[in-house]
Amino acid sequence: MAHTVTKRVHEVIDLVSKAKTKDEKINILKQNESQALKDVLVGAYHSNIEWNLPPGRPPFEAAEERSVPTNLLKQTRKFNDLIKGGTGDNLPAFKRERIFIRLIEMVHPDDAELLLKMVAKKQLAKGVTKKLAQEAFPGLIL
Repeated sequence: MAHTVTKRVHEVIDLVSKAKTKDEKINILKQNESQALKDVLVGAYHSNIEWNLPPGRPPFEAAEERSVPTNLLKQTRKFNDLIKGGTGDNLPAFKRERIFIRLIEMVHPDDAELLLKMVAKKQLAKGVTKKLAQEAFPGLIL
């Protein structure tokens, strides 16, 4: 049995943004489905998700591309500390911000940029829309 390598979230989003048709885009999302990908799509596009972080780009030092300490597949569980109504509501604001900064410093720089777009509730990439995510994963995003 062949071992499949899970793509990083930014790699999947990049492939989707380069695809020509909506069907191609949806197929790429489905073929590369991971909890991290779905968590980022929900974080960016779900109308009930509000990030409990200050607006703007925090000061951070991006990880080196060739030696990132971790990936989003292992880190999205920290999102619950960063959303309004999540476990981090009881944390002081500076601790939530520190959790987020550490997170974006530990992942691939392109994934870090996606996370910055996600918490700003901006479109993740050209052609990667809320509607597309809803079609690829029905019921995931309101």
